[in-house]
Amino acid sequence: MSRVGKQPVEIPDGVQVQVNGRQVEVRGAMGLLTWEVPDGVLLEHDAPAKVIRVTRANDAKQTRANHGLSRALVANMVHGVSKGFERELLVYGTGYGCRLEGGILHVNVGFSGRGHNRPSQFAVPVPEGVEVQVLVPAARGESTPAKFVVRGADKQKVGQFAAEVRKIQPPEPYLGKGIRYRDEVVKRKAGKAFASGAGG
Repeated sequence: MSRVGKQPVEIPDGVQVQVNGRQVEVRGAMGLLTWEVPDGVLLEHDAPAKVIRVTRANDAKQTRANHGLSRALVANMVHGVSKGFERELLVYGTGYGCRLEGGILHVNVGFSGRGHNRPSQFAVPVPEGVEVQVLVPAARGESTPAKFVVRGADKQKVGQFAAEVRKIQPPEPYLGKGIRYRDEVVKRKAGKAFASGAGG
C-alpha cells in the first residue's frame, strides 16, 4: 500500500465532510470544495474518529499511482477550506507596480520597448474562488518591490493564477527586474560591461 495513501487525513474542527460514492465534498471557513476520485480509489469518512481514509480496490499500476495522489488532494482540500493557501509575489523594478480594481489585477512592468515611454500594463481578471490583496502598490527603489498576495481554498487555482501573473514578466538575471515569488531565488548574472572589465 502507498506509504502516503495509507495515512488517514485528519479533519479539524469546523470542517464538514460528505462522501457520496466517488464524490467528496469538503466545507469550511474558507469555502466549499468538491472532487471526484478516480476509478479504483475508495474513500471512507470516519466521522467519530474525524478522519478520511483513502484505500484502493486493486493493485493495478495506475490505481497505485492514483492512491497516493488522491490522498494528497483530499488533504489539500481539508487544509484549503480550513486555513487556505497563499502565494506572495514581488514586483521588482523602478516604476513597476500593481493595483486591484473591480476584480482585476493591473500590473505595470515598465516600458513597452526600446525608445518608447509607454508603460507596459496588463489587466488580469481574478478568477472565482481566488482573492488578491495588494500589500505594496508600487516599487520604492530597487530594493523595495511592490507586493501582492494570492489566496484561496483551492491550491491548484491559487498556484495557477500566481504562475500566470509571474509569466507576464519573469525576473531577468541581470538587474533582477520582473515578477517573482517571495521565496524565489533569482540567479544573477554580471552585465556585459562588468564581465568584460572584470578580467582587467
